[in-house]
Amino acid sequence: MLKWAIIIVAALICVALFMNLWRLIQGPSIQDRILALDTMYINSIALIILYGINVGTGLYFEAALLIAMLGFVSTSALCKYLLRGDLIE
Repeated sequence: MLKWAIIIVAALICVALFMNLWRLIQGPSIQDRILALDTMYINSIALIILYGINVGTGLYFEAALLIAMLGFVSTSALCKYLLRGDLIE
């Protein structure tokens, strides 16, 4: 029963990733594109955690944590670049 739930949730997260990719490509403004990229990070973290649960190892949780940290830093850097036009002050 858990395997079917993981498969269904993984398929729905993949659909969400494709919808985020569409918003990333088609977004009318740069803010929409940054938000879509940030949401793609979150969805990919959820997909990696689901795979880790399915396989039964904790290694994938560390990879998800690494992606979360990189996603936060990159989103912060992109927002700072949009606000000021420069990353280094």
